[in-house]
Amino acid sequence: MSERCLLALDQGTSSSRALVFAPDGAILALAQQEFEQFYPRPGWVEHDPEEIWTSTLEVARQALKEAGLKAADLAGIGITNQRETTLLWERRSGRPLHKAIVWQDRRTANRCSSLRAEGLEESIRRRSGLLLDPYFSATKLEWLLDQVPDARERAGRGELAFGTVDTWLLWKLTGGRVHATDASNASRTLLWDLNTQDWSPELLERFRIPPEVLPEVMDSSGHFGDSASDLFGAAVPIAGIAGDQQAAMVGQACLDAGQSKSTYGTGCFAMTHTGDEPVWSDNRLLTTVASRIDGQISYAVEGSIFVAGAAIKWLRDRLGIIDSAAASEAAARRTGGDTGGVYLVPAFTGLGAPWWDSEARGLFCGMTLDTGVDELVTATLQSVVLQTRDLVDAMAADGARPEVLRIDGGMVVNDWLCQQLADVLELPVERPEITETTALGAAYLAGLATGVYRDRAELADRWRLERRFEPAMAADRRRQLLDGWRQAVRRTRST
Repeated sequence: MSERCLLALDQGTSSSRALVFAPDGAILALAQQEFEQFYPRPGWVEHDPEEIWTSTLEVARQALKEAGLKAADLAGIGITNQRETTLLWERRSGRPLHKAIVWQDRRTANRCSSLRAEGLEESIRRRSGLLLDPYFSATKLEWLLDQVPDARERAGRGELAFGTVDTWLLWKLTGGRVHATDASNASRTLLWDLNTQDWSPELLERFRIPPEVLPEVMDSSGHFGDSASDLFGAAVPIAGIAGDQQAAMVGQACLDAGQSKSTYGTGCFAMTHTGDEPVWSDNRLLTTVASRIDGQISYAVEGSIFVAGAAIKWLRDRLGIIDSAAASEAAARRTGGDTGGVYLVPAFTGLGAPWWDSEARGLFCGMTLDTGVDELVTATLQSVVLQTRDLVDAMAADGARPEVLRIDGGMVVNDWLCQQLADVLELPVERPEITETTALGAAYLAGLATGVYRDRAELADRWRLERRFEPAMAADRRRQLLDGWRQAVRRTRST
């Protein structure tokens, strides 16, 4: 086997995954391990940092074994990660000081509301590209520094390290030698200035964050360091890092202005590439870094939905009305998409874009005595589609309406869902041959840095279409569906 293979570590919200890619993008091995979710209070979501690490290491070793490879056969490692999730640990011992606070966590909603009431959101948005919401890392880190005894003082003395999950994995992989992140992850913290491409002194002061606790910000593709030799039998260059949604942009070859993708995993994240200049949304979308390669930064406008696949998991694990995610497609086909007027607004952890309502909560509405399991399941799938329509409408209002939407993530194996997306969005929807685009993007970034790929043009040439879904829904039916959805959202809103 060629030594030009690449190992992608895809650390997600509910599982850690590792994939080994051949240079042509073929998947040679895939290993996955779910890990525990902690819900200490309503609206709070936490992970065990050590379990994040051990599960990642285990699947990496398993994938290499299944591929029949050794460390010496790898050109490099790429890391992609659940974004915004916040960790704090001791530099000397590597010991986490608290469980990781997950991106879905809403414990700092009141803090965000108070800052918003002070009229600070617009100035913060103009620096960070983000809105004041518990979703982002800044108020999570501020909370940790307030709640962990002596943490702020120790952070100021340089004894503690903050990181998103990529930074934590990089630290562990390098044996504590490298404390760094990439520009895409830094841009999700609410502490990084898009205009200066650096940590913002003003934002650090606003959130009372000592700069000594922050990681170095590097390009998304480049040499971050080498893995400790005892982890895989030899040192391997860690050569690519990007947040999961930005990695999916690379994996989908959305590398030029105007190209759009949407990923359907735990949440849903739609992004349109805007080139080398940031587009400042007037419709409560996010301005974010797409990637930084060879010092050249590119931007995207993003709509973030907190609950997509997580709603199907809820039906399976909490309600017990389906026994697998695959069963949801069969239920939708039995109803023909007709829920009898039932809607789910899956605001289990608040509503994301374009509403940004942290106090909203989930709601089934429109039920009658005729409502059955199939209608509830169909409404849950439709909620993913209808939330995406909200994002596309907001993008259109910002002048960034997609012409074609490339889709990926675990949910897009569902043909019914893909067709509904095309129907409701009134857009062609394209599913690639390789739907593991998040991991593929991490591998591509590592491959660019290690010479496996010449340039980004080669990555674009490698993208292959598996199926294209064209809009086919009658306009009256679409209008009826959207009208009912907007009424349901109004019922859910806290204001």
